[in-house]
Amino acid sequence: MHSLLKAFAEWLQNTSLAQTVGGSDWMYPFIQLTHFTGISLWLGTNIGLDLHLLGIGKRRQTSAQFLKATIVWNWIGFCIVLLGGLTLFSTAATTFIVNPAFEVKIFAILPVALIWHIVVQAKTFSWGQSSEVPKVAKVAGLVEMLLWLFMVTAAADIPYF
Repeated sequence: MHSLLKAFAEWLQNTSLAQTVGGSDWMYPFIQLTHFTGISLWLGTNIGLDLHLLGIGKRRQTSAQFLKATIVWNWIGFCIVLLGGLTLFSTAATTFIVNPAFEVKIFAILPVALIWHIVVQAKTFSWGQSSEVPKVAKVAGLVEMLLWLFMVTAAADIPYF
């Protein structure tokens, strides 16, 4: 499996897009800025829902209504994160795949956090029908915030390995 991943990383790193972005003085920072903007949109809407489930903040609407109002922006943010992240990854793919912080971020935390997020979103439509949120929803919101905190922490540690 590792040899297949290494071959893919070498191929990706040698694509014209990766070479262009990696060799440009302005493209990499611009894509990084776009990636961080997507992260802000993705995490902002995630944390907004999680805080809503925890009962923190003004309660002008139910959690289900809040989710309905933000779900499109949430997934737009995720798409921006994904496209930006893949582009940034492509510029140094062979270096990233052996980075312990990157491995933890992508192969351990991301799948768990993403699956947890999808479950929380799906369950919020039933949990959040009234202003009184069940305890399980509060725990789920807290766990989701912790998972995304771990994800950001792993990402911030990538340059140190």
